[in-house]
Amino acid sequence: MADGPYELTGEIEELLTPLARDLVANRRGSTVWKVTGAGGLHAVKLGYPSATHAHTALTPAREAFILRGLGRDGISWGEWSRGTWSVQPWHRGPDLWHLWEPYRTAPTAELNGDAALCTAHHCAEELAALHQAGWVHGDVQPAHFIVGSGATRLIDLGLARGGEIPAAYDFPYRGCLVHYESPEISRSVLETGQAVPTREADVFALGASLFISVTGLRAIDFPPDAERAEQRRVIARGRHRPVRIPGVLGEIVAATLRPEPADRPTMAEVCAALRAH
Repeated sequence: MADGPYELTGEIEELLTPLARDLVANRRGSTVWKVTGAGGLHAVKLGYPSATHAHTALTPAREAFILRGLGRDGISWGEWSRGTWSVQPWHRGPDLWHLWEPYRTAPTAELNGDAALCTAHHCAEELAALHQAGWVHGDVQPAHFIVGSGATRLIDLGLARGGEIPAAYDFPYRGCLVHYESPEISRSVLETGQAVPTREADVFALGASLFISVTGLRAIDFPPDAERAEQRRVIARGRHRPVRIPGVLGEIVAATLRPEPADRPTMAEVCAALRAH
C-alpha cells in the first residue's frame, strides 16, 4: 500500500461535516489535513507506519490523549485501518521558521528589536508552561511554534513524556529530528537505541530552533548526507557552531546550547532573561 496521502475516514467526515479541506503534509508516517467544517477550522492527522518507524501509526492518538489531559478543548481521536487519527483545533499563524525569514537576510542589529525578543519570549513561555504542567516536549523545532496574532502555540506533542499514556498508544522515545537533538539524547540513542527526553534537552532544542531560524544554519554542523548514526556521532560531541547572534538573544542561545545539560538555563530562567529586555 502506498504511503499516503490518506483521505478522511467516514468517522472523521461524520464528526466534522467538512466544507473544505486542504492537504498540509504527508511525510514520516503522517497525513495532515486542514479541514473547514461547521464548527470552524481543524487539524486532522492520520498516522500510518512509515518506512523507518512503526510507531508513527500511533502518534495522532497519543498526542490527542496528552492534549486532552492538558485540558485542551476540541480534541478527538480514534483508530483506522492503518493506525490512529486525531482532530484538534487549527492554530492560525506562521511558524517560527517562516516568521523569521526576514531576519536571515536583514542586518543583524535588527535581531535585538522588540519584535524578535517578544516572539522568542512567547515561544519560551509556551515551552515553560508545558514543563510546569509536568511534561517535556521531546520534539521542539521551529515548525512547532505557531505564532498567531493573539497567542503563540507549541504544537505536535506526539513524542511528549510526563504522564501515563494508554499502553495501546505508547512507544519508546527514539530521538527527534536531529537538527534539534541535544548531545546527550544523540548519545543515548546511539548507545541503547532510545532515550529519555528531558527538560534540559528541550532547552537545547529551543536554542537550536532560535539559532537556525535566525541564521539558516544548524546549530551543530553535522554532515547532511551522512547516515543518521554518523550525524548523531557528530552531535554527541557537543561542539556547536559559534553563536554570533548579537545582544541578549545571542547570549540566551549560547547558554541553551551548552553541551552539559546541567549547565543550561531552565525555561524559567530563559523566560526571565527575555522578559527583562
